[in-house]
Amino acid sequence: MKPTFLLFLSVFFLFSCKKESKPAPNDWQIISSNVQYKENSGILNLKSGKFSYEIPTAKLPFKRVMLLNASLVGYFTELGMEDKIIGISSPEYVYSDKIHQLINEGRIQNIGNEQKYDIEKIIALKPDAVFTNYIASFDNTYDLIKKNGIDIIFLDEYLEQNPLEKSKYLLVFGKLLGAEKDADLKFNEIQNSYKTLKTLAQNARKTPVVLANEMYGNQWFLPGGKTNLAALISDANAKYINADNTESKAVPMSFEEVYAKSRDAEFWVNVGNHQEKKELLQINPNYAKMNVFNNGKLYTLSGKEKSKSNDYFESGVVRADLILKDYIKIFHPELLPDYNLTYLKELK
Repeated sequence: MKPTFLLFLSVFFLFSCKKESKPAPNDWQIISSNVQYKENSGILNLKSGKFSYEIPTAKLPFKRVMLLNASLVGYFTELGMEDKIIGISSPEYVYSDKIHQLINEGRIQNIGNEQKYDIEKIIALKPDAVFTNYIASFDNTYDLIKKNGIDIIFLDEYLEQNPLEKSKYLLVFGKLLGAEKDADLKFNEIQNSYKTLKTLAQNARKTPVVLANEMYGNQWFLPGGKTNLAALISDANAKYINADNTESKAVPMSFEEVYAKSRDAEFWVNVGNHQEKKELLQINPNYAKMNVFNNGKLYTLSGKEKSKSNDYFESGVVRADLILKDYIKIFHPELLPDYNLTYLKELK
């Protein structure tokens, strides 16, 4: 991206003058409505969803941790803390080369997958903590790990619908891993970059109409108007076809409903990870009736994909600014003439 010097300078001063004040020791650091933490009298209090933790600061920073889901890997790679990980589940879904190098060197162990975690290995390795999204059906597994004196910390970043709040989880990991300064720096860089890009997008000459996702079976799970994707499309100065919806989750719709809402769509984004446009017709021939399929531009999530892994769901979870940059490039290519897409890829 090469914005004009004056635009860059004005945005730089804007954010320089509005630095966030650091919370006082007894104040909660608010990450989102779901997650917050504070340190008081030798205890780090962490609230995450319905879970609350009291972690003695003497146990921090964590030096040996495990991850039960790949979506949290991006926070470690962004902070350069891959060497803190001693175990990870389903490594085939991890994109990071550094993580795979550490696995090959035996410094990170494969601890199974959601079908069957290797509980014996987890217990034997005695991590300081295990990080994972909370899945109610795994309660028995979690209880078994806890009974062996291992802390499990649930962090459900996928529930966050504000793109920058996903990125802000960096502060949680910075606090727990002893990388607070780096986490602050990284988050501020991402936040400032995002806001600069959002401002840039407002210079676009038009606001195109956008369709998202695809059908699964006989339903089209169209992201609601309060979802992360809806926010990104809006911040990229485009009009999402479901923007007036009030749901913060995907809304199941029939083909006919989406067809009617998307008649004016010029772009169709997040179309899975297909390799060729014709593959869509093999899944659902009705796509051929859509104006956006015939005359618009389609983009998949396969810009950074290797085997079973996709970096959109790894580093992309953290780098909200780069996701936004991709959408701006797609909707308003004239604003970013020298930028090549990072996570998305045009489907032809």
